[in-house]
Amino acid sequence: MIDAIDFQLIEAVQAGLPIAARPYAAIAAQLALSEQEVINRLMSLKTRGLIKRWGVVVKHRQLGYRANAMIVMDIPDAEVAAVGKLVSQQPCVNLCYQRPRQGETWPYNLYCMIHGKSREAVLRQWAALRESCGLSEVAFEVLFSRRCFKQRGALYRQPKREAGHG
Repeated sequence: MIDAIDFQLIEAVQAGLPIAARPYAAIAAQLALSEQEVINRLMSLKTRGLIKRWGVVVKHRQLGYRANAMIVMDIPDAEVAAVGKLVSQQPCVNLCYQRPRQGETWPYNLYCMIHGKSREAVLRQWAALRESCGLSEVAFEVLFSRRCFKQRGALYRQPKREAGHG
């Protein structure tokens, strides 16, 4: 069962952790909890499947990585789990996941994201990855981003609005 404190905790972390030496302590102070209680509750929410993923959203463009490509691959279904595991372990891969194919028009089932400072750098990384993972015979497309969308995690609760606003 999820209680009111868990709801407050989810609301406090859904927009990201505070930039602080001890972000869980900062959240704890905001919610009148101990730092350890915040950590324990977050671990419990994750264990129970109420939080699916806990990760970092890196603002790659602010770090100078302007070329971003989603590589889509057509991997035999019997091999997709093993290939996905191998690809996800490559240092240049920021994200790797499987999705269902969409008929004849979109035969791709494995996706990975590579960020680079230039298109050429991304294409070199992709070529090295294909070679090292034995993917030279795999059908693929390299899809470079044309614009940057707002990056954030999932929102579960809308922040409370002050009376008289919005």
